[in-house]
Amino acid sequence: MHKTVSSGILLTSFAYFMFSLQDASVKWLVVGLPVWQILFMRSVTMFALCAVFGGRPLMRAARHSPVLKPLLLRNLLLLAAWLSYYNAARDLGLAELTTLYYASPVVMTILSGPILGEKVPGYRWFAVATGFAGVVVACGVAVRGLTLSLPIYLALQAAVFWAVASVLLRKTALHERTQVQVTISSGFFILFTAVALPFVWQPVSAVDLVLMVGTGIIAGIGQFAMFEGMRRAPVSVLAPFEYTSLVWAFALGYLIWSDVPGSNVFVGAVLIFSAGMIIVAMERFGRRARVHG
Repeated sequence: MHKTVSSGILLTSFAYFMFSLQDASVKWLVVGLPVWQILFMRSVTMFALCAVFGGRPLMRAARHSPVLKPLLLRNLLLLAAWLSYYNAARDLGLAELTTLYYASPVVMTILSGPILGEKVPGYRWFAVATGFAGVVVACGVAVRGLTLSLPIYLALQAAVFWAVASVLLRKTALHERTQVQVTISSGFFILFTAVALPFVWQPVSAVDLVLMVGTGIIAGIGQFAMFEGMRRAPVSVLAPFEYTSLVWAFALGYLIWSDVPGSNVFVGAVLIFSAGMIIVAMERFGRRARVHG
């Protein structure tokens, strides 16, 4: 497999691990604090890290970046995805919510052709389908029993928004440095979330403040890894690896909240792992065929 694609897969898989840690931290914080406040502090931390390590040259590059407008659109989509997701979470169980939301890699694969011009071989479609089947098995969901309702619509809407945002990330990642894109993204989110702060702000304890800053650091590392991964590999290659975050979610649930996974979780995890291995094996095989062909 091409070294660039291989590193893209590793970086993206690591990014989803970091995002799972971020979600666990947010789950802990959201019990006593509003989501807007958590997202604001997370974004301030990320922006501050960029400012410290990049200095004025990075800030100047961010202001004059050619991807400023596309990243504005991408971050609006991300904000819409998170708001849809959290509103759906009020009425849906975790299993239903997760399964519906993880339709996003399928949408990403579909959009990678018309938007990015990527050719999607059959084995990538098979890998996406295998990973989604793993999610359904792991969550123990009888999807056929779901009827269309506002919460279900919101969960599917979140999946579509996230998928479109991820495809746009691939498009912008090829035209700008990762550090600049993380700076712009965190800056936009500071502006978006600051609008709601006067209406939702609550006093913060020292422990919560440390957790929010830690969430920002984790999210910053995760975003950096994801942006770099998108620079190095096609979206249709990376899409199935989003499913790995479900495995991390169950593992963290067990370690932090003592949630014991059922046997279906392990069967689903095997299918999710298989989806990633299909991509790795076929990309490696294709690379060798091109070299010896």
